[in-house]
Amino acid sequence: MYYIYMIRCEDNSIYTGITKDIRRRWEEHHNKEERGAKYTKGHSVLKIEAIWIAEDRGLASKLEYHIKHLPKEKKEELIQTKDLSKYLSKKIECEKYQYMEK
Repeated sequence: MYYIYMIRCEDNSIYTGITKDIRRRWEEHHNKEERGAKYTKGHSVLKIEAIWIAEDRGLASKLEYHIKHLPKEKKEELIQTKDLSKYLSKKIECEKYQYMEK
């Protein structure tokens, strides 16, 4: 099982990533550990905004890619609605992802 997550940073930017262990990955970002993302080392993280679950890495990578390429305003709406199909239904099989309550 893989998690695709969106993190809010202090400068109001949004970082999107994938992991098998959401708690460990949050700590890596939050503590600016060596294994943390280069982006979050320069942008302090505030909170996890959204999490989706995918059954394999291929599916997770597809969703991560497409979320990362959305404009900021669409990412913000995605965080609010949790509705992948609004912007991504023509690019991925949205029904293969499950939203996870934080």
